[in-house]
Amino acid sequence: MESLDQQTITTSEVVQKATLAKQAAPRLSLLTTEQKNTALLLIADALIEETPSILTANAEDLHLGRKNGTSDSLLDRIALNEHRIAAMAEGLRQVVALPDPVGDILEQTTRPNGLNITKIRVPIGVIGIIYEARPNVTVDAAALCLKTGNAVVLRGGSAALSSNRRIVEVLHEALTRSDIPADSLQLIEDPDRSSVDQMLKLNGLLDVLIPRGGHSLIQNVVKNSTVPVIETGAGICHTYIDETADFQMALQIAINAKVQRPSVCNSMETMLVHERFAEQHLASIAEQFIANNVELRGNKQAQALFSAIKPASDEDWNTEYSDYILNIRIVSSLDEALQHIRLHGTQHSECIVTTNEANAERFLQEVDAAAVYHNASTRFTDGFEFGFGAEIGISTQKLHARGPMGLPALTSTKFRVLGNGQIRG
Repeated sequence: MESLDQQTITTSEVVQKATLAKQAAPRLSLLTTEQKNTALLLIADALIEETPSILTANAEDLHLGRKNGTSDSLLDRIALNEHRIAAMAEGLRQVVALPDPVGDILEQTTRPNGLNITKIRVPIGVIGIIYEARPNVTVDAAALCLKTGNAVVLRGGSAALSSNRRIVEVLHEALTRSDIPADSLQLIEDPDRSSVDQMLKLNGLLDVLIPRGGHSLIQNVVKNSTVPVIETGAGICHTYIDETADFQMALQIAINAKVQRPSVCNSMETMLVHERFAEQHLASIAEQFIANNVELRGNKQAQALFSAIKPASDEDWNTEYSDYILNIRIVSSLDEALQHIRLHGTQHSECIVTTNEANAERFLQEVDAAAVYHNASTRFTDGFEFGFGAEIGISTQKLHARGPMGLPALTSTKFRVLGNGQIRG
């Protein structure tokens, strides 16, 4: 059991850093777009300059992970290289190039009594982000929050602690040369779960929490937080290959959706295949998955068409593997595919591959997901790919924000009401 002294230390770090962010937020909210953009460009340059020191810190995390038996898929999420750090810097520059939503006029009206009412975008205030392995989230979150005038309190996973610590040190040093208060960006370094539990109750210091990670992390935050939550969901994504799909297109999309980076939430976990297409082409597609070291699990019809497919359990259809494992289900119709997605999908990203425009339109209309695709890989569900620069997460809920969350999703609204002495009778 944790001692009182340990609890006090944890409390002091979480509360102290959230308090610093809260104090910095009003100053940050008043900065101009130019001031914020200048700071982000300084951060981008600093990341490139400090690539060697960031990679050294990342090597510490990878060494510890291998020592502790961390899976290859999780190590891939943690791993940084020059290319990935350069991509972080490029994401920052893309955010700089995007319009600043703060101050945008959303609605404007003049009432019969002469009151002029304008609805504008404003920063949320202080955003808490709880995430797991990927160190690039540290930079993405900082970029989007600071661009929108929000202070941010980050709590990354212990598996990437050294990387996150060094990245935030680099960011802080860059911010000291800008007009953004360095206290606007805080990293909780205590790896104990109690630090997460405390963030969930920081009403008055945090205005909203955004969890990014696996199902258990997200559900812990959603179920136990008294701070409002924007839920980013698990990604049990499907690709349905319809009867009339072009074989080469279906093959390329399916392989990309699973193999290009299986550890991320927009990768495919289940491939649904129309029985007539499967009779002709499933074996060829399955062979390509096997060649890419993907373990295949499926229903009886799929197993009958390709002997290397293992039986899929009921649990498999509801599992986000984030690994080189794929479920395959043979279906008799589009209706059966839609029913499977309704039962097992997580409202993240779903795809149909078909040349039948009527079936494509039905799929796009009927599937309830944040992103629905016709003839394109689910791997595109990403803020960078959607033109948002970096992203704060992919929301699978329906209130406030849905899908990849870029800058507008990190704003709230304010009504400015101008009068000339009106009183209500």
